[in-house]
Amino acid sequence: MKIIIAPDSFKESMCAEVAAKAVMKGFKMVFPDAQYVCLPIADGGEGTVDAFIAAVGGERVTIKVKGPLGEPTMAYYGLLAARKTAVIEMAQASGLMLVAPEQRNPMLTSSYGTGQLIQDALDKGVSQIILGIGGSATVDGGVGMLQALGAVFYDDKQNVLGTGGKVLNQIAKIDISGLDSRLLDCSMSVACDVDNPLVGTRGAAAVFGPQKGATPEMVVELEKGLNRLADVIEQVKGQNYRHLAGGGAAGGISVAAAAFMNAQLKPGIDIVIEAVKLEQEIVDTSLVIVGEGSMDGQTAGGKAPIGIAKVAAKHHVPVIALSGVLGDGVEGLHQEGIDAFFSILPRLSKLDEALTQGEINLQQTAYNVATVLKIGQQL
Repeated sequence: MKIIIAPDSFKESMCAEVAAKAVMKGFKMVFPDAQYVCLPIADGGEGTVDAFIAAVGGERVTIKVKGPLGEPTMAYYGLLAARKTAVIEMAQASGLMLVAPEQRNPMLTSSYGTGQLIQDALDKGVSQIILGIGGSATVDGGVGMLQALGAVFYDDKQNVLGTGGKVLNQIAKIDISGLDSRLLDCSMSVACDVDNPLVGTRGAAAVFGPQKGATPEMVVELEKGLNRLADVIEQVKGQNYRHLAGGGAAGGISVAAAAFMNAQLKPGIDIVIEAVKLEQEIVDTSLVIVGEGSMDGQTAGGKAPIGIAKVAAKHHVPVIALSGVLGDGVEGLHQEGIDAFFSILPRLSKLDEALTQGEINLQQTAYNVATVLKIGQQL
């Protein structure tokens, strides 16, 4: 019997790798002779680098970069086993969690550090970059990232502009002559799990700006700035990126990547499924186990467990989901390929206790599920 264990992280409790090992420990107590394939999963946010390294092998590369507010910070990215593919998390260098709540201000925060991670990966000779853009602190249209890679932005008086969302409405010209030429020979995929456009009522400023500290007044200014950036990009590239599906993700950085770095925007889980060769692994599999911290009706909207379940369904492989919390609408996930789902919480408890005991609870639930499967085999 072959079992694929492919959980996402249980946020604030355990990373995907720890979760996968906990499930395997529980199952091994009942099925010690089964073949287990652990494929920790992430969909572009925090934990993506470690999930890739755990699944396919590789190493972390840690460097000093500029954080969201320009402060020096240490950030890492992943070089996968053959050292030709880099996995980069925007959250590492330009993430919201790097900024104290009282300092969050997308007029000031910049994606510059993300560009520095990309440049270092190019220095290492990679030919493919997977950029996860979840958890960002910015609404700068990717200007900071491009600046780090050699682009120069000018105002209408030919002054070189600085960083942060505040400069967007001042952009009159983009000089890309100094943009790192190695980007042309590098394949880039952006893990993008929303379809919001760059501007408008569903755009980067209106939807995501307030989450990053923007006041209503800031949202108005950022919206104007992103429209101006789109105007200037259209002048350079001859294409209107305002309504690019996913262009509003991570403060518009995906538009910059698409326009100037030949990046392809893809659902994060699709990128991961392709990279870990899930389709090949699942062909001779008896069971797939997925999981994440919380599952509800919204999980169907492109979350990691559903992406995996759809692949499993193609090969008629059953899927069991283990989750910390099962919320409203979770029963609808049966239609998305989840055959059964279980909460790992054994009793009512305080949040901090549930998070601390997550690994133990997950292992115990996995053991209980395996025991039921064993009983079923004996009936």
